[in-house]
Amino acid sequence: MTDPSAQALADALPDGVVLADADGRVTLVSALAARMLGRVGEDDVGRPLAEVLRLQDQDAHDWASCNTPYDGLRTRTGVPEQPWLTPGGIEVLVAARLHRAERLGPVTGVALTIRWGHGRARLDRERSDLVATVAHELRSPLTGVKGFVQALLNRWDKLNDEQKKLMLTTVAADSDRLSRLIAELLDVARIDTGRLQLYPRPADAAALVERCAASVGQGTHREIVVRLADDLPDVFIDPDKFTQVVTNLVENGVRHGEGTVVVALAREPHDDAPDGVRVTVTDEGEGIPPELRRRVFTKFWTGGTSGGSGLGLYIVNGLVRAHGGVVVIDDVEGGGALLSCTWPGVPAELVI
Repeated sequence: MTDPSAQALADALPDGVVLADADGRVTLVSALAARMLGRVGEDDVGRPLAEVLRLQDQDAHDWASCNTPYDGLRTRTGVPEQPWLTPGGIEVLVAARLHRAERLGPVTGVALTIRWGHGRARLDRERSDLVATVAHELRSPLTGVKGFVQALLNRWDKLNDEQKKLMLTTVAADSDRLSRLIAELLDVARIDTGRLQLYPRPADAAALVERCAASVGQGTHREIVVRLADDLPDVFIDPDKFTQVVTNLVENGVRHGEGTVVVALAREPHDDAPDGVRVTVTDEGEGIPPELRRRVFTKFWTGGTSGGSGLGLYIVNGLVRAHGGVVVIDDVEGGGALLSCTWPGVPAELVI
């Protein structure tokens, strides 16, 4: 009979648990493991482990016969995590720990954990998307760099100064594009792992916004207008991350919107500071349908045919939230998309 306290503890765990004794007889099956194995309502205590653990691989081999937990080298301490199929055909991930009462002695107990394979499938898809995105985004600028450098090497004496300058300018632009993509990938990794580092300090948001708009405006024929409210407070931000967010929002409006892109800065109450600001970027395009707004901030989401890595707004959301703010998507009256984000003011203890 299973100890009720041990059963309650196993049932509270996020993964399914199955325990077996030295004779290969099951001593405990958690509630989650029972559901995964299709054993709900069964009295499995005392039954052979192979009978309870009805898991098979793609070739119909079962877990117990493939891994022989009670045989093999006496130095074995466990079975690494492996994908297996339940009787219902759903993938689960199974790992086992082999317990021995004495070093190099026989196995006296087996503890298995079982978890759904959905998370692994999602991670595999994300990795595949990452590889495809990186390959696609790197190929174009690398092709340009290689082509122009090769032309310069082979035809240096035949090219005039203007042609050389044009080629080198293109190589520099493509190199900047590569550097930015690499920086985006690093930011995504830091956001995903919670290792994003911020270096906040009081800053003039208006000056930073004007600088971002001017920088993006140099690379487009679209009109970019900056509108600043009066008496804007300083903000307590990491200036580099703030600049990255505003630049991404403005570039998003230029790439996916139409007409004039307006960047507005206004005072906004903030929970974490005496005051704060809201940055709003609008365009005159078709806007973002409500049913897509939740997907905009996911990795590798791209809308329309304008391309891009699909990481920009994911990074925007991560950086804004790291500052304690929120990003909001809405419609512009008369048509167009509106994206806004809030930023904290300078804490009272730092106000001079």
